[in-house]
Amino acid sequence: MKENVILNKSFDFALEIIRIYKEMKNQNEFVLSKQLHKERY
Repeated sequence: MKENVILNKSFDFALEIIRIYKEMKNQNEFVLSKQLHKERY
């Protein structure tokens, strides 16, 4: 089965956004961290 590059890059990007969000939240950067963490429905 062929590797899905787009899926892997998207997943890695999502994990990086979560890491950045947590780091910013710990540094009290609430406005930017909330913008990064917005959920879409």
